[in-house]
Amino acid sequence: MAVQETILQSWIFTKFAFPFLLIFFILFGIMERTKVFGEGKKQLHAFISFVIALIFVGVVYPKLVVENLILFLTVAIVVVFVALILWGFISGSEVKIESPGIKKAVAGIVIIAVAIATLWALGVEGSFFDFLFRQSWSGTFWTNAAFIIVVIIALAVMVGKSNSK
Repeated sequence: MAVQETILQSWIFTKFAFPFLLIFFILFGIMERTKVFGEGKKQLHAFISFVIALIFVGVVYPKLVVENLILFLTVAIVVVFVALILWGFISGSEVKIESPGIKKAVAGIVIIAVAIATLWALGVEGSFFDFLFRQSWSGTFWTNAAFIIVVIIALAVMVGKSNSK
């Protein structure tokens, strides 16, 4: 099946227009906010931002670094957004979690769920999950790990109760 390219995936946008606009607007915003050349110098700030952005898109390596960072940033924003949506569903206005221990446990579960979902979405689940869950030793390991976690939680609850008296 042939892959269709949209106008926004064209090289003129991805290699020139998007990086140019990103650097131009970031620099212009910084210059306007910090008033580097004084107050009311929008034209000067715009011209300097324009020139620096043109120089930026003319050099390959810094542009590749910024492209990779932006890709990482967008994926990270989506992962954090999913975690916040899950947290909002769990601790919404209808459900009030008063105990800090339960809040920490629920936060841990959300973090683990998002980490597993991210690994699955990245396509790592085959080899990674096979290594963790489909080995001859994995059943015994996870049973013992669950037992140890339950014991640690029970000890933490008991120590917390004895300290509060």
